[in-house]
Amino acid sequence: MKRKVIILLSLLLFLWGCADTSGHRTAVYMLLDTSGTYRLELEKAEAIVKYLLGTLNPGDSLAVARIDSGSFSEKDIIEKVTFDSRPSYANQQKRLFLTRFQEFLSSVKGSSHTDITGGILQAAEFLNETGAGRKYILIFSDLEEDLQKGQIRDIPLQLKGIRVVALNVTKLRTDNIDPRKYMGRLATWEKRVLKGGGAWKVVNDLDRLDRILSD
Repeated sequence: MKRKVIILLSLLLFLWGCADTSGHRTAVYMLLDTSGTYRLELEKAEAIVKYLLGTLNPGDSLAVARIDSGSFSEKDIIEKVTFDSRPSYANQQKRLFLTRFQEFLSSVKGSSHTDITGGILQAAEFLNETGAGRKYILIFSDLEEDLQKGQIRDIPLQLKGIRVVALNVTKLRTDNIDPRKYMGRLATWEKRVLKGGGAWKVVNDLDRLDRILSD
């Protein structure tokens, strides 16, 4: 009887160790607007990346990509990583991630167009492939989309289970003349995200970075 109990406990421990923990993992994909004058805002993005690196745990995933003229492509991913289960190795990965991000900031060139939709499509694809239970798209942008001639982006977004957070949505010169344009941009993106099954939030106060990954 005692031997059967030991065998049963061993089996339970084995199954517990093999349990799927993906639902407890977090994956974040951050999009950076590099167009026009918004490129001058990118220094603020470093604080956000540092916050994410300090908050995410072993097993979580992080990617940072630029919003370019045509962003539905992996070529715009600046850096991506899934942190190792070993904390010491995960810390090495985080240091390397920050170094490469800082190198990007020191040499970034502005893009002539702003394909936000393409960036979101690429982000959703990446996040879904991680299998994480908590998925976030962070959009560091003024949310003014400027597409190349001939680009087709009037397509539905598939964002079920993804939280989209707009960060540092600065006001354009035309917004000061007519504030409805600013409010309209926010409303348009919120509508597209919600229609695609996602959740929407705006965080403009970068002193409250704790709000980014809060539900």
